[in-house]
Amino acid sequence: MQPTTSSRPPRAPRIAARFLIAAAAATCIALADARIPDASIQLAGEEYVPEPATAKLLSFGFDAVMSDLAWMRAIQIVGSDSGAIGKSHTLAALIDLVTSLDPWVDHPYRFAAVWINDDEAAVRKANALIRRGIEHHPDDWRGYFHLGFNYFFYLDEQTAAADALEPALALEGRPRYLGRLVSRLRSESGGLDASAAFLSQMVADTDDVWELAGYKEALKEIETERRARFLDEARVEFVRRHGRDIESLDDLVRFGVLIAVPEEPFGAGWELSPETGEVVSKRLRYRYGVRIDQTNRALLEKFRERSREKRRS
Repeated sequence: MQPTTSSRPPRAPRIAARFLIAAAAATCIALADARIPDASIQLAGEEYVPEPATAKLLSFGFDAVMSDLAWMRAIQIVGSDSGAIGKSHTLAALIDLVTSLDPWVDHPYRFAAVWINDDEAAVRKANALIRRGIEHHPDDWRGYFHLGFNYFFYLDEQTAAADALEPALALEGRPRYLGRLVSRLRSESGGLDASAAFLSQMVADTDDVWELAGYKEALKEIETERRARFLDEARVEFVRRHGRDIESLDDLVRFGVLIAVPEEPFGAGWELSPETGEVVSKRLRYRYGVRIDQTNRALLEKFRERSREKRRS
């Protein structure tokens, strides 16, 4: 009987191959370390990270190995006792290295979105990495979401945020609220008419009954905001005439500024917000737009202060 053959290579060559890979990886590390400046000459507290082109040259064809080493280094920084604060630019360089050597990776792009946010310059580096992720994973809605969030929250660029998010509306798995979020961002930059036009198109294009209901609700919110702004103008006129603010919306009619207060579109009526003093719907209790709570406002102020310090340095 003839011995059976197997497609698996003999054990000795397999061991040799593994040894060669390990040796090559060790050589990559040694050569890279030889070119890394000593900690005493690191600039501005940032760790040295080789340029992707240099790392690729030193990898001797083992790009994935070098990419994995940079990825592990980034994870170690975030997981260290001191954490990631103040290390965004080192992390950006590491994730740039990871994704330059192995651009089809997935998680490192989302890592960049979450951890590279010390200051404005760092967020813009993160956005460049997120865009690279979108280029290689165009069907993943999360890349567009992270990019839009960075533009909205950190950079206060509402139009760019809406433009970044909008392509995700055609993708599977995206959250149903995404269309309404884009609409709110459009209202911040292009006004209520732009937001209403966008939502009307979404109503015409969607077959999802839940999304359709959400878009129609959002259109009613826009109309509520439109009427609230009309009441704002009437309130300003009241102050001009009487030298004081209104105590309730009834004052606008009682003192002859309006013939009647316009109906609130949800049928709930109007009130002066106890928190802000604004004219608000009794049902919604907020004005139309993207809102940031107090906790996130505090985080945002710290971010802006770090950005100012970075520009001064």
